[in-house]
Amino acid sequence: MSSLNGKKLDITIFGESHSEFIGVDIVGFPKGVKIDREFLTSFMKRRAPGQAFSTPRKEGDIVEFIKGVNENDETTGDIRAIIKNTNTKSGDYDNLKDLPRPSHGDFVSYLKYGENRDVRGGGKFSGRLTALLCIVGGLCIPLLKEKGIEIGAHLFKVGDIEDKQYSYLDGVIDKNLDDFPVTNEESGEKMKELISAVREEKDSIGALVECKITGMPVAIGGPYFDGVENNLARIMFAIPGVKGFEIGGGFEVVKRKGSENNDQFTVKDGKIVTLTNNDGGINGGITNGMPIVFKVAFKPTPSISKEQQSVNLKTLTEEKLVIKGRHDPCIGVRAVPVVEACTAIALLDMLLGEEL
Repeated sequence: MSSLNGKKLDITIFGESHSEFIGVDIVGFPKGVKIDREFLTSFMKRRAPGQAFSTPRKEGDIVEFIKGVNENDETTGDIRAIIKNTNTKSGDYDNLKDLPRPSHGDFVSYLKYGENRDVRGGGKFSGRLTALLCIVGGLCIPLLKEKGIEIGAHLFKVGDIEDKQYSYLDGVIDKNLDDFPVTNEESGEKMKELISAVREEKDSIGALVECKITGMPVAIGGPYFDGVENNLARIMFAIPGVKGFEIGGGFEVVKRKGSENNDQFTVKDGKIVTLTNNDGGINGGITNGMPIVFKVAFKPTPSISKEQQSVNLKTLTEEKLVIKGRHDPCIGVRAVPVVEACTAIALLDMLLGEEL
């Protein structure tokens, strides 16, 4: 069980990859909201396993609301939702009880929980639980759209192949290209080829997901601990496999002079805007009216089929490990809607907090 306590929204996720079900409790979500079932279903499908460039594990990810939603699909109070796990193959993980996977949560879970840990499918450390974040995000996104706020993400980079089809000043990213989340068909095909190649090699590859937010009101957020980027970064690092977060120009700004990096002001259609957007739409932790743009770095999936070295937790001897099971060759592909979901959660929480 793990919780996120926001300004207004409190979210607790529970369950494990191979438990009977996984679930989420949502406290503070507005009452009287009509759930868009069609959108929620399609949104969950984007993250669901069993797709061409993901783990072959097939799960329907059907959302069941246990409380907080009435027969008319309207929210009535604190919400609990679950997803049943229907396609587990727990035997694939028998050898991991004593041989932790390199760069996975196996070793630290042993240190923290001992023999009480669940290694099946990664247990509570599994990316399976990101489906719960998508439930919450799937409720938040329509509310934000009603306020004119749009969120779009895409695979910016897989390995060394980049997707740079749009400008920071354009509209929200078109995230639907043959169900592969890129904006440029040519770069998308190259990414697919790379992912297929590393899968054939029994390996995996890292990725960079870029997200853009348009329509966010100005003057949301605050300095220091109340910054918009603080809230976004905090929830992004809840996604398993995330190793980096950068906003606007990000780490590239270290190469620039102030005269090169500063976003100079101008007036367009009667509004003050900036000529560039190196700050990613945020100054001093507060939204300035420009699109909010950030990137999230995902490491290569640690569960690979290549033989690796591990250490037996009982005998403390080095042993060779061959990982079984079903795993994504590139986390970033299915992480795109998860990034959008987490973005929506953070934004709605900040907006509700501003209304206090």
